[in-house]
Amino acid sequence: MAGFRKPKYRDIRVSTRSANPLVLVAEVRQALRHAQVRQSEIDRFTEQALSHEDPKWRTEVCQHWVTVG
Repeated sequence: MAGFRKPKYRDIRVSTRSANPLVLVAEVRQALRHAQVRQSEIDRFTEQALSHEDPKWRTEVCQHWVTVG
């Protein structure tokens, strides 16, 4: 995931107080649904985010898809 420049959906902003990356993944999914992103895209995001157990990986995937902060 390293090396990306801008989030795919940079107009979608997500933040959470939880340090748990799974909470961040859930928030991104919710934000994508709220923005009426196609379900196939949401499924693609979810597959990427959950493809590794590494919490840093999950956070980076979220940052690749939306603006996190």
